[in-house]
Amino acid sequence: KNIDKQFKMKKYLSICVLNLERVKALDSWLKTTNITLTQVNGQRKYGGPPEVWAGPAPGPRCEVFISQIPRDAYEDLLIPLFSSVGPLWEFRLMMNFSGQNRGFAYAKYGSSAMVSEAIRSLHGHMLEPGYRLCVRRSTEKRHLCMGELPADTRPEDLLQVLQGLSEGVERVSLKAGPGIEGVAAIVAFSSHHTASMAKKILVEAFNKRFNLSVSIKWHSTVKPGPDESMPPPQPFKNLASSPVKPQRCILGPTLSPHLLKPPSIPQGFCRAVGGPSSLQSPHPSCSSSCSQGLKASASSSPTMLLCRLCEMQGFGRPVREIHYSHAGSDGFLYFTYKVCIPGISQTFTGLVMILPGPSASSMLEEASQATAQQVLQALYHNQGAH
Repeated sequence: KNIDKQFKMKKYLSICVLNLERVKALDSWLKTTNITLTQVNGQRKYGGPPEVWAGPAPGPRCEVFISQIPRDAYEDLLIPLFSSVGPLWEFRLMMNFSGQNRGFAYAKYGSSAMVSEAIRSLHGHMLEPGYRLCVRRSTEKRHLCMGELPADTRPEDLLQVLQGLSEGVERVSLKAGPGIEGVAAIVAFSSHHTASMAKKILVEAFNKRFNLSVSIKWHSTVKPGPDESMPPPQPFKNLASSPVKPQRCILGPTLSPHLLKPPSIPQGFCRAVGGPSSLQSPHPSCSSSCSQGLKASASSSPTMLLCRLCEMQGFGRPVREIHYSHAGSDGFLYFTYKVCIPGISQTFTGLVMILPGPSASSMLEEASQATAQQVLQALYHNQGAH
């Protein structure tokens, strides 16, 4: 009975959600044109190449990204429209389970010049009343950034590991520096598709195989061509954040500089990419309660750890100011910071760099964490000097 109810409900929802007239129009168009559409991985694809294609496969920068598509508009409207600019190598419409499109698609042409023409002539085109298409050049990203790798990661070892986990891995380069937790790796793939598939599986694969939590983000290396322009990066508002809210943590009176070192990386991954890393033992002068408290804090964020240490020492609440500075040619975003801790006469200032993220708030949070990490390192060095 439950299965029967679910089937009836699904059928009812499909009737309510779908515009059946538009679906019939699509079916009629497919029969008339003998065009074949292939459903794969949440998208419906035409071509790649189509049967009538003549000439070489398109190179880079030959694809447009189309958004603001009405949810009941299908290939019978979109393919003829974008073919009016020039022959299509491929057209991909993103679909959801209900049969509606997801509001965006990709069209690939034979040359970059055709892409420029499609943007010029079809951006803002009113497909239906109230719906103006947004057409811009697709970045066709093929690079992923892997963050929070062990500090002793070697590129040749990481490349071997990645090639065993995912298809299309071509090369690996490492980045390290201020604001980067551990080591970040830029991984190049043979295509956007292989990079997309890797992005879906690598976080879980590293967690299961090496007990290591890594972060995976898109990394764009695309620069504007001579026939186009890209908008400058949106500046962040100059944010003077509110005082960091400390977390209550009962710790012993002695602050050991050794305990300010970041926690070690799990052994499993280290053996796979370049040897084990040893675990730092607590300082002898630290009480057991202090060790337990800081051990519990080791898994916290740098911001949380800084708050706990300042509270433990009676320094007061850290007050920070973080400002967006500029976007570097290396793909990183740079932020300046100023941190004042009432119980310490020194004002901590510096520059951190982060990789672009999905939103301004997430990037500001990452810059905040990088700032706290630098302040912790400065405190560690000050303690060591004394």
